[in-house]
Amino acid sequence: MIVFRDPAEVPADFGRTVAAIGKFDGVHSGHRAVFRRAQQDAARIGAKTVAVTFDRNPLSVLRPDRCPDDLVSVERKIELLSACGLDAVLVLTFDEQLASRTAEDFAQAILVDALHVATVLVGRDFRFGSGGRGTPALLAELGARSDFTVDVIEDVFLQGTDRRVSSSWVRELLSAGDVALAGAVLGRPVSVRGEVVHGLKRGRELGFPTANLPALLDEMVPADGVYAGRLVDHTTGVVHPAAISVGTNPTFDDVLQRQVEAHAIDSPGLDLYGHDVTVEFTHRLRGMTAFDSMDALVAGIASDVAQARILLGVTEQDPANSPAE
Repeated sequence: MIVFRDPAEVPADFGRTVAAIGKFDGVHSGHRAVFRRAQQDAARIGAKTVAVTFDRNPLSVLRPDRCPDDLVSVERKIELLSACGLDAVLVLTFDEQLASRTAEDFAQAILVDALHVATVLVGRDFRFGSGGRGTPALLAELGARSDFTVDVIEDVFLQGTDRRVSSSWVRELLSAGDVALAGAVLGRPVSVRGEVVHGLKRGRELGFPTANLPALLDEMVPADGVYAGRLVDHTTGVVHPAAISVGTNPTFDDVLQRQVEAHAIDSPGLDLYGHDVTVEFTHRLRGMTAFDSMDALVAGIASDVAQARILLGVTEQDPANSPAE
């Protein structure tokens, strides 16, 4: 997937495009439904598919007091968009200058002049241009003058529920630690990615060594607690079943920032320092607990690992390591 960070970077001979516009925070199942529609539209006319998104949530400029935390970083969003099979993404810098452009200027300069759009896909609540005055109806009027059509994509609902898929819903679920339902809404496991760093090495001392991710991650982390999931080692291409801790380790009360620690089940002596890893959360085991003794802590961790082993279908004889997908 080609990544453009300015409309001027799009080659003049790039050809006609079908463009989907949005924040695409988390690249959830609703977003991917839009991209599938874009790919169908593009295939009919031999056009390229492009996601038009922003380097930050527009609310961080327009209404900082109402801006929610991002589910994923910009670079992670680009990675997820690439996995959707799009031809290109245009990442616009959302600043005061972009916010002040009229809807007409935005459509002409970005959609028509730079992307040569044949079709634009937006959600029903899409707004653009200065003051949010641009609506899908206005975009359709502009398209009639500039030879492009507009597809307004209806909300996507999670099967078996009456609630539409949204980034807001994912945030609510992560705040509650419900990684199973959050994964269903996302259409993929909840995950965070980072380089393994040195920690206090308490897990190793207790017999359960962990891979620690940096305290300051650019992705939304589930609520404090213990989870089952997978540790994907991108450096070696190996996937490990894992028991995962999120929080500040209240038993010792000397960890100042929330951290993600993943214990690779059945992998004693594993050295992951400096490795690029993704930690995937599939099941919540329990909330964070302060134990009253070291023996109780070790017993609690052992119970967590045993429960994770059952949920992940791992046996003592089968470490379940496999090549990364």
